[in-house]
Amino acid sequence: MQIINYTDAHCAFRDKMRRFLDQEITPSVDQWESDHMVPKSFWRKMGGNGFLCTAVSPKYGGIGGDFLYSVIATEEMMRTNHTGLISPLHSDIVVPYIESFGSEAQKKKYLPGCVSGEIISAVAMTEPDAGSDLASMTTTAVEEGEEVVLNGSKTFISNGINCGLVIVAAKDPEAAAPHKAISLYVVEDGTPGFKRGLQLEKMGMHSQDTAELFFTNCRIPVANRLGGKGEGFIMLMQKLQQERLISALMCQARMEWILEWTIDYCRKTDSEKNEPLSKSQANQFALVEMATKTRMSRSFMDKLVVDHMDKKDVVVETSMAKYWTSDLAKRVAGSCMEIVGPFAMHEKCPLERAFRDLQVTSIFAGTNEIMKRIISQSLGL
Repeated sequence: MQIINYTDAHCAFRDKMRRFLDQEITPSVDQWESDHMVPKSFWRKMGGNGFLCTAVSPKYGGIGGDFLYSVIATEEMMRTNHTGLISPLHSDIVVPYIESFGSEAQKKKYLPGCVSGEIISAVAMTEPDAGSDLASMTTTAVEEGEEVVLNGSKTFISNGINCGLVIVAAKDPEAAAPHKAISLYVVEDGTPGFKRGLQLEKMGMHSQDTAELFFTNCRIPVANRLGGKGEGFIMLMQKLQQERLISALMCQARMEWILEWTIDYCRKTDSEKNEPLSKSQANQFALVEMATKTRMSRSFMDKLVVDHMDKKDVVVETSMAKYWTSDLAKRVAGSCMEIVGPFAMHEKCPLERAFRDLQVTSIFAGTNEIMKRIISQSLGL
C-alpha cells in the first residue's frame, strides 16, 4: 500500500543516513548508555553531515527539505535502538519554534548553529508541580525595561545537560488570564542565573541527558522573547500537532525495528526442540498478530504524514496516533521479550533496552490520558 511517494532524493538521503549511523553512531551506543551521556562531538558529526534540522532554509545553513526528510531522519535514528542522541526533539520539535516565531535576528543568530550541531536545543515546559497543565506553571517572567527576569524551575528536560540554548515557557504574574500570561524565551548556556541540576537517573533512555533547570533572577534581553508577549500558549498549541506526530513516528519506527529483530532472532535461534523458534506455531501466530497491528498502524501514520504536509488540521488524529503507537509499541516489546525468553532479560539483548526506553512514551508530549480526553471532546462526549 503506497501512501507516501518518496523521491530519489529522499531515498538517497535515507541510504546516506543509514550508512552514517551504522558507521559513526551505533558502534558507540553501548558506551553512551553506560556513560549516561552522548558527547557533543557526535551532535556536530550529525550536523556536519546534514542530518539535523533538515527543514531549515539554506539561508540559515539548512537543506530546506520537506517534512519527509524529518520522517526519514526520525525513523533511521530509531533503528539505532537508543534515544540519547535524540535528534528529532532538537530538529523537529524545538528548533521549529525559532523557525516559525523567531525574529530575523534570532534566526540568524541561532539557526546555523542548530543545523551544524554546535548548538543543542531543549524546551522547558514541565515543572515539579505542573506537568501537562501549562496554566499551572509557576516560573515567572517579569519585564524590567529592556530585560526580562526569569525565576522558577523546570524538570525532566531532555537535552538538559548538553543544551546550548533552551526555550523556556514562563508566565507574567500580573496577567489576569492564565493562558494569555505565558510567553516563550530563549535562554543561552552561560546566562547568569541559569543553572542545571544533576542529571536525572531514569528507568530507560539512559544515554539521554535529562535534567532539572533552575532560573534565579535570570536576566535576558526582551529581544530573546519569541513572538509577542502572552502568545506562548498559542505557539505551543500550534506546534503540538507536529510534536505528537514525531513522537508517534518514533514509537512506530522503534516497534517495527523490534519486530524485525525478533523475527530474525527466531529464525536463527533453536528452541529446546532443536528447531528454530520461528517454527513454533504459537510464536508464529504471536508474531503474525503483532506484524498485522504494526502494519495497520504504519498505514495510519503514513496518511497522517501526508495530511500534515498538506497543512490539514489533524490534531485529533495525531492524538490518536500518539496514544495508539506508544501503547502498541510497549505491548509489542513485551510480547517479543516473552517469545525470546530468558535472554531478553539480559542487558546484552537489544529488546531489554527498547522495552525500558518505551515506557515513558505514553507520558511525554502529553500523557495518553490527555490524548484520550482530546479525542473524546472531538466525539462530543
